[in-house]
Amino acid sequence: MRVTDRSVEDHIDSLPEEARDDFRAIDRVISMVFSGEPRVLWEGKFWGGTDQEIVGYGDFTYANSSGTVDWFKIGLALQKNHLSLYVNAVEDGEYLSRKYADRLGTVKVGASSIGFRGLSAIDVDELRTLLEHARRIME
Repeated sequence: MRVTDRSVEDHIDSLPEEARDDFRAIDRVISMVFSGEPRVLWEGKFWGGTDQEIVGYGDFTYANSSGTVDWFKIGLALQKNHLSLYVNAVEDGEYLSRKYADRLGTVKVGASSIGFRGLSAIDVDELRTLLEHARRIME
């Protein structure tokens, strides 16, 4: 994946109407917590080889077996039937998404991902707490 020149606002405006308001609401929460950090659109092949468009908040570099990778701290994407939030913060060897899973509402949690049907499925106050925690430990 790579950062594109396309604006995040253009991306959000292009989303299907039924998902746009929920996406915008979650984007506002993340943008408030990550104020002052980059907010950019990533496009390209994601894990598993699918084409994705992900709004990335903040940036960091990490090392893996291939070398160093530039990535986002938090990502937000619209999937076919849900929103995906990617929280790349790890504390004590565990992704924060797993630590907060039981407090976030009706969500499906992977390693760093949190999937949910829309704004009504997620506890926004707990999401904000998770994001604030992620920002603190990734600074």
